[in-house]
Amino acid sequence: MSKAKVLLAEDDMALSFVIKDNLQDAGYEVTHCADGEAAWQQFQKKEFDICLLDVNMPVRDGFSLAKKIRQLSDVVPIFFITAKSLEEDKIKGFETGADDYITKPFSIQELLLRMEVFLRRTKKLQADAVEEFKIGHLKFAYNELKIYGGSAVVSLTQREADLLKFFALHPNKILKREEVLLNVWGKDDYFLGRSMDVFITKLRKHLKADPAIALETIHGVGFRLQVG
Repeated sequence: MSKAKVLLAEDDMALSFVIKDNLQDAGYEVTHCADGEAAWQQFQKKEFDICLLDVNMPVRDGFSLAKKIRQLSDVVPIFFITAKSLEEDKIKGFETGADDYITKPFSIQELLLRMEVFLRRTKKLQADAVEEFKIGHLKFAYNELKIYGGSAVVSLTQREADLLKFFALHPNKILKREEVLLNVWGKDDYFLGRSMDVFITKLRKHLKADPAIALETIHGVGFRLQVG
């Protein structure tokens, strides 16, 4: 089995050495770049299975790099590795297309476990039969990370697809916030609730091609995917 390929963009040389060394020991193939622009050049040349991006980097920061990566790939998982702990920075990370966020200092074991979750999911998507859902007049192809509506095609990130799949499995049913968080994120806490709101807003935009579909917020309770 080929090694999973990791793009590591981190300008702290001591930390990057530790991360790269441990990832290689765990069986990953790691390409390290000390600034965001170098990482972007590498991403255009090679195929990567996962990206680990620092936020504060010279030449091109992590947020800008994530946006560029998302222009080429909606599938590859993106993790932000950063010293920033402000909630606004975490929300901005998810808005730029990140799948997960780990704050320095962190344990390498935690990073490895969280990476493995996304890589297992990616492999499962590739192996499974196609999962498709009919939502109003739209077709949601979960494995393809796409929504089809007439001639329009909307690409989703993995997290957006996971969230939409959970709603699609329970159409016209009120789902509690904590229920959605536990099933999609695996954890219920305040910060994840805020990031979930970001993804809900994105899904509403993706679904607006069919005016009969409404992703409703039930205040104080949760959400409902209303399909007319």
